[in-house]
Amino acid sequence: MAGAASVLSDSSRLSRIDRSLYRIERILALLSGLAVFGLMFLAVFSVGGRNFFNQPLPGYVDWIEQAMPLIAVMGISYVQRDGGHIRMDIVVGVLKGRTLYVVEFLTTLAVLVLMALLVWGSWAHFGRSFDWGAPLWSRDSSMDIALPLWPAKLLVPVAFAVMCLRLVLQLWGYARAFIYGLSQPIGVPLVLDAAAVAAHEAEHVGGFGDTNDSDERGA
Repeated sequence: MAGAASVLSDSSRLSRIDRSLYRIERILALLSGLAVFGLMFLAVFSVGGRNFFNQPLPGYVDWIEQAMPLIAVMGISYVQRDGGHIRMDIVVGVLKGRTLYVVEFLTTLAVLVLMALLVWGSWAHFGRSFDWGAPLWSRDSSMDIALPLWPAKLLVPVAFAVMCLRLVLQLWGYARAFIYGLSQPIGVPLVLDAAAVAAHEAEHVGGFGDTNDSDERGA
């Protein structure tokens, strides 16, 4: 399973590109969170309309279908950057130095190949749905209120393409760490041990405690 990780930065080109891509990933993750928030309001509106006016939200299921790619895939690159995806840390955690970087490089390369295939397949799926000459540029639509499906299908290859960019950067980081024998590689998630995680959490909680104490003293 995934553990806590940190990503180091410096003034190198790799780090600058990493931070630029991270800003895009954060926006995509924010859109994913807003989609979840929006579906909550749609659910309240639909249930309230059914209970009080005997009229639920038209096409509620259709809107859920449209939002699913936002919820499911738009944040995957953001999580990949911070090392939050599920993996066997119990195995990777025992590796050190160049052996660790080789294993991380090979597994990241395998994921990149898979994601590239998914980009190709999902783009083809979008292409079968999109048509410049069709109404609303769509060859297919949802069953209830006939929402065009191509916007939702377009989100998938876009999110997977960003994920591919992230994986390429991480391959660069692991290759650089292997070549130069770096102990603190840049632009890749560094898995923290249990002691480091505990210290980080204690520092975080202690920061809140110090803030509260200062507020009380100020009061």
